[in-house]
Amino acid sequence: MPVRAPLLYPLLRGFVLGSFVYLGRELEEGGELPFAFEEHVQRGGPALYELRPLVRAFIEERELQLRNREDARLAVEELRREPAAGIFAGAHAGPRATQDEALFRTVLLGLLISTAEACGGFDWDDEAFEREYALLEASLFGEQRRYAAVAPLCGLFVPRPVELGLGLVARPFVAGELSAHWPESRGLLPRGFGREPERSAVLELRRELDHGQAAPDAPDELADAVSALRLATSAALAAGPVLFETLDGRPFGIQPVLPIAATQPPGEASRLDAFRAPVAAEVLAALADADGDPALAEALDRWELSLFQNEPFRSEQLRAALAALLGGAWALRTPVLLSEDGAERERLHGALTALAEGGPADAMAVDAARRAVVAVLRTDDRGALGHELDRELLGVPRREKARALAV
Repeated sequence: MPVRAPLLYPLLRGFVLGSFVYLGRELEEGGELPFAFEEHVQRGGPALYELRPLVRAFIEERELQLRNREDARLAVEELRREPAAGIFAGAHAGPRATQDEALFRTVLLGLLISTAEACGGFDWDDEAFEREYALLEASLFGEQRRYAAVAPLCGLFVPRPVELGLGLVARPFVAGELSAHWPESRGLLPRGFGREPERSAVLELRRELDHGQAAPDAPDELADAVSALRLATSAALAAGPVLFETLDGRPFGIQPVLPIAATQPPGEASRLDAFRAPVAAEVLAALADADGDPALAEALDRWELSLFQNEPFRSEQLRAALAALLGGAWALRTPVLLSEDGAERERLHGALTALAEGGPADAMAVDAARRAVVAVLRTDDRGALGHELDRELLGVPRREKARALAV
C-alpha cells in the first residue's frame, strides 16, 4: 500500500498495536467487553439476531490511560507537524477541544476504534489495520470532506430513494447501516422502527465540505424537510428522535432532532409517490426563502403548530395561518386559489366561511389550509398573488395561476 505520510505511518501503527496489547490485557485481568444484541428484521421472513462487541464504549472508557501512553505521545507529536491532520482534527472535534485533544480523539482514537471494530475485538489483523489506515489517509489528504446525517422517518412509506434537493434524500432504511457505526443505535430508534412499511424510511442530508468548512446545521435542515413532506403528503410523520452524523464515513456525532420535527402529530400515514415527491422538493426549495417573508413564515409556523393542537386552538391557528397567508379576505381568496371548478369553490367557501366565523375547522377546511400553504409556496410572485386573486374574484382572469396541490 502506498503511504503518503511515511513518518506518521509507523507511529500510528505502533499506537494501535500497543493499544491492542494493553486492551487485551485489560480483558484478561477481568475487564468486561459489552455486547449489543442486534435484531435484523426481514419483511416476510424470520428476524435474525447478532451479538456485536461494543469496542467503542470499552475503548472510550479507557481514553485517559491510552492517551498517557508513550506511543500516543510520540504519535501526537508527529501529528502536530502534519497540517492536514490539524485541519482534519479541527473538523471532527469542533472548536472547543485543544489541538492535542483533537488530534488524539479524532486521529488516534478514531483509528484504534475503527481497527478494533474491523477486527471484531482486539485480536490483531494486519489487513484490517491497513484498510482502516488507508481510509484515514484518504480522509486526511483529501480535498473535501463527505458529511452525512441520517434520521429515522416515521409515518411515511418511501418505496424508493427520492431526491428532495438541497442535499436531502428520503430513502428506505438499510438494516445495519446505523449499527455499523453505533452498535447501540437500536435503543435510540423509534419503537418498532423497521417493522412496518411506514416506519422503515430515513431522511439523509449529504454535503461535500471544503477543508475547514463547518458541518451544516443538520437538525434545522432536516426539520425543513419534515415540514415540506408534511405539506406535500398530509402524512402524520416525524423524524428522529435523534440524527446520526458521519464525516468521511466515520462517526461524527449524535444530535437530537428539533422537537417540532421529532413529534409525530395525530393522523394517518401516507406514501411518498411519484406525484408528491416533486411537490415536496419544490416546497422544500421554497422554504429556504420563507424567512425573508415574515407573513409567510408566520403562516408556516401557525399551520405546523395546528397539527398538534385540539379544538378550539387548532382552528385558531388555522385562521391565523390563512390570514397571514392571504390577508383578511382569505375565506374568499382561498377557494379561488385552490380550484377552478365552481362547485368545488362553493364547497370550499362554505367550509372556510364557517371557520372564519369562529366555528371549528372541518376536514375540508383543514386540508384547504394545507393546500393553500403549498400553493403560495409554489407561486413565483407571492407579493402579487393577493392582487391576482382579487382580479379573478372581480371576473378578470388572473395573469398567473398558482400551482395548488390537488390531493
